[in-house]
Amino acid sequence: MARLLKLAALAIGGVLIAKKLKQNKAGGKGSSVSESITVDVPVRTAYDQWTQFEEFPSFMDSVHEIRQLDDKRLHWKADVFGKTVEWDAEIVEQIPDRRIAWRSTTGKPNSGAVRFEPLSASRTRIVLDMSYTPEGAMETVGDMLGAVCMEARGNLKRFKEMIEARGHETGAWRGSIQDSGKPVTTH
Repeated sequence: MARLLKLAALAIGGVLIAKKLKQNKAGGKGSSVSESITVDVPVRTAYDQWTQFEEFPSFMDSVHEIRQLDDKRLHWKADVFGKTVEWDAEIVEQIPDRRIAWRSTTGKPNSGAVRFEPLSASRTRIVLDMSYTPEGAMETVGDMLGAVCMEARGNLKRFKEMIEARGHETGAWRGSIQDSGKPVTTH
C-alpha cells in the first residue's frame, strides 16, 4: 500500500511538472514571488542602502557580481540552480524612499519591484515582488518546490541583519526614474 501511494505521488508530480513545462514552452505567464520583511532602520536608510546595487552579493547568496553600467542599467552574474548565468536589467521606475522597479533586457526573463513602507521613524517594511520565467526542467521543478521564494526570503533576512548591524547606509542614489525611463536628479 505504501509503495502504491509513493507511485501515485510520483505520477501526480510528473503530471504537474509536465504541465508546467508545457505552459512555459507555450509562453505561459511564468511565476512570481512576493516577500516582505520589517527592518529596524528609517525608510531613508533602507532605501539608500538598497540603491547600492554593487553590494548585493554581500547579502544575496546566489549573486556573484552586479555592475552598475549607468543610472538605470545593471549587469548581473549569479547562480541559477547551480549554473552561472549573466543578464542585463534596467530600472524602469525609481522613486526615492518608496519604490525601485526593474525588468531584464537580456538573458533570464524577470521583472519586479521593491517597495519601502515607513512604519515609524525607525522601522520600515520592505516588500519584494518579482516575476520570472523558469527555463528547463530543473528550474521548473525548483520553482514548484518554492526555491526562488526561499531564496528571496533569505536575501531579505540577510539584508535586515546587515543594515541593522550597520545602522546606516554605505551610500545612496537619490535620483528618480519615472514613466519616461529617464533619470531625473533630485536632492
